[in-house]
Amino acid sequence: MLLKKSTLKSNQTIKISGSKSISNRLLILNHLFDKILIENLSNSQDTELLEKALNSNSEIIDIHHAGTAMRFLTSYFAIQEGKTVVLTGSERMKQRPIKFLVDALKELGSEISYLEDEGFPPLKITGKKLEKSSLTIPANISSQFISSLMLIGGKLENGLKINLEGEITSRPYLEMTLKILRNVGISTNWEGNIIQILPDIQSEKSSQLTKFVVESDWSSASYFYSLAAIGREYINLKSFRQYSLQGDSVLKEIYWNFFGVNTISEAAENKISLLPEPYFDFPEKISLDMNDCPDIAQTLCVTATALNIPFTITGLQTLKVKETDRLLALKNELFKIGCIAEITDDSIKSVKFFAPNENISIETYNDHRMAMSFAPFCLVKELNIENEGVVEKSYPEFWEDLKKIAIEE
Repeated sequence: MLLKKSTLKSNQTIKISGSKSISNRLLILNHLFDKILIENLSNSQDTELLEKALNSNSEIIDIHHAGTAMRFLTSYFAIQEGKTVVLTGSERMKQRPIKFLVDALKELGSEISYLEDEGFPPLKITGKKLEKSSLTIPANISSQFISSLMLIGGKLENGLKINLEGEITSRPYLEMTLKILRNVGISTNWEGNIIQILPDIQSEKSSQLTKFVVESDWSSASYFYSLAAIGREYINLKSFRQYSLQGDSVLKEIYWNFFGVNTISEAAENKISLLPEPYFDFPEKISLDMNDCPDIAQTLCVTATALNIPFTITGLQTLKVKETDRLLALKNELFKIGCIAEITDDSIKSVKFFAPNENISIETYNDHRMAMSFAPFCLVKELNIENEGVVEKSYPEFWEDLKKIAIEE
């Protein structure tokens, strides 16, 4: 897709679909406890694949690129007594490690085997009743592994105690899972490095539905913060709340502190407005630990490059095992828009900015966030986005919404 050099149109309103992270957690919980009415469900491909898998009677479940679905379904199928499934995905999914989660489930007594490479999908899972109620897992692994276990905890006869070893990463995502569990009536406790999920003793007695309106996705909002920061015009986004369950809502503080984009909330309309300060004094350098919000690092790096602000971003160790090695992909593609960057296993640093060449073409590596994070650079220079259809994974309407507010010059 060729994005012509564009100008940002002022005072446009975009409605973003429900959060993928929240939607996926609720779908698992609804199939476990059958007492949740979900509104504003995400229309992302990931959520659709998860919903299809949960409703399937097939013995082979293919979740393609959907990493969250792979992790959440591994725990879900492990407790479906008497049911055996093969859980598989794309070639990239077969390269994404799942050993820590499988080991934790085996510690509880589950029956899971690897069908190809040890430690990686595809998995053969035979569901059974898990008698044990306590496990230990490293705290610095993907939060989705830990959330996957938390989601099934209330279904176990004695609940679940998770001992987290070491320093915790992506804490906001674990807190989100706990809040959702509490909102649907499951008791939880988190003290120090021990998370406790109590058994849901009320589920069989109560037929009352819990209504849950999914708030819109803050990760998707990041691309509009980037547009506002570069284009210096204000944008309205619906449906967002002032107080969010999502860790990526830290966008508000990051884009205010470094790019002068103020967030004004209008609770009555579930709307936020992104207002760039006209005389903002940009910082000489951005230094930031994004351990709690790694999914918005790509967007921030593109924004900083567009505005020629040097950056050092740390806490990005999980990006190497996403849809692609996002750190390497980000380094490669930033060079095309005028930034020489250095990477380590958990960081990226700008070294030098330069005037980019003509005919910029951004490779997306089958990664939705690569496509969307680079799109706002069209406010600086014309560029081509390869394989633009990857946005279906999290935000199918992205290109249509971008056209509403970025007008070709």
